[in-house]
Amino acid sequence: MPRHMDRRSPTVLHRTARAGLRLTRGQRRRLVGLLVSAGDVWACVLELNAWRRARQDSPLVSYQALCRELATSGPGCFGELDSTGARSVLRRYSDAGFAAAARRKNGDVSARFPRRRRKMMPVRWYHGTFTLEGRRLRIPVARGCPPLPVRLDRDLPYPAESVRSVTLLYDAGRLWADVTAEVPVAAYPPGAEPDPERVAGVDLGIIHPYAVAGPGGQALLVSGRATA
Repeated sequence: MPRHMDRRSPTVLHRTARAGLRLTRGQRRRLVGLLVSAGDVWACVLELNAWRRARQDSPLVSYQALCRELATSGPGCFGELDSTGARSVLRRYSDAGFAAAARRKNGDVSARFPRRRRKMMPVRWYHGTFTLEGRRLRIPVARGCPPLPVRLDRDLPYPAESVRSVTLLYDAGRLWADVTAEVPVAAYPPGAEPDPERVAGVDLGIIHPYAVAGPGGQALLVSGRATA
């Protein structure tokens, strides 16, 4: 992910907010088509490496090598999916391959390399490739295709200039946009830092919404089953 450092704060955190999309039938059809095309990119990489294994060649896993293969395929191979969106799928495949290799090297024999086909894959675009103004999001498409503007169903908790990436995905029967922003970590002047004796760690969960641990072994657990 491209970095955008705030000079006033030496440390930033990445925060992601999920927003639904208000779509027409035509917009929904085109967005689903982008996710299906991303699934085709994933399937092509799996097929390519299956051929290479059959020839006893080493598989292509590095992101740079996969991008070179994508460049040789030429434009128009994956519908309206642009090269940035296609490369985000290659990045996901490369990261999964190297992560599996690292786990197997450390003795985890249950680690598996990505070999499962998927009908749809999430697509990510980075800062500078999309346009976000308020609730209006313009999703990049391949050259020569008509523009694809969509509308988010809620306001985002981040300023537009801090947004670093947007991910289109399909979950629970709906299309969503995951918007990731860089948020500066709060800085305190000397002498005004939080008291370490009064700091607690909070873990947010699903079954147990809140698990809080403080100094001296004190803890609080809020059970979600009790509130059901």
